[in-house]
Amino acid sequence: MTGPVRSVSQAFAILRLLAETGALTLSDICRHLGLSPSSCLNLLKTLVAEEAVERDARTKYYRLTSAWLVADALRGSRATRVVDRAEPLLARFAQATEAAMGLWKIVSRDRMQLVVRAESDAGMRLSLADDQRQPLGSGAAGRAIAAVQGVGDAELARRYAPVRWQADLPLGLYARQVHEAAARGFAVDQGYTHRGVWTVAVGIADIAPGHCLSASVVAGSRSEAEIEALGTALIALRDELIVQAE
Repeated sequence: MTGPVRSVSQAFAILRLLAETGALTLSDICRHLGLSPSSCLNLLKTLVAEEAVERDARTKYYRLTSAWLVADALRGSRATRVVDRAEPLLARFAQATEAAMGLWKIVSRDRMQLVVRAESDAGMRLSLADDQRQPLGSGAAGRAIAAVQGVGDAELARRYAPVRWQADLPLGLYARQVHEAAARGFAVDQGYTHRGVWTVAVGIADIAPGHCLSASVVAGSRSEAEIEALGTALIALRDELIVQAE
């Protein structure tokens, strides 16, 4: 009896990857699946021709077509349910805390993407840009993800290296903040990533491909005790979201 056809298995691996991550570049897909650029490109061209995958000519990102996205949603993966359940929970939390809320998803070895955002209706408020991407090590989100993943020193340094910090943050202090996040359950960025913005974040490691919740406020608008309370509330929100995604 013959074994599975390798190219077909690789095509399905691409479909599963895009179902979990949302959208990736050719190089991202190659890194995730260990494919050569030429083989991966040929597979993607076939999937595009079969209308399972589409390519954004402007951004060069590949994603599932709407028909395949519907099929994935009907399948009801935990990652899909996390996004679906997050929207009302984040909206409620944003209204209660007047924080700009985000749900981030790891989309490659190097980057995370904002997949859900919410903000309050306060007259003066922060707002996150739709679908933004940032380096995997960036911000409170990067520290929180590294903390729940138990990332080692070498990988931590790799994630730290490409980040453009707006305030000086040595690697040693960054690593210490990741360890502190692991101990207390949430990470804090006080103006290192964006001047004038403080962000609290908690990681979600047990729902592939990895997620993070963040809450951002104007720098100096909260006391240390209030930041601590925000982190504790964010942990409770994370736990509620995981339960609803079961």
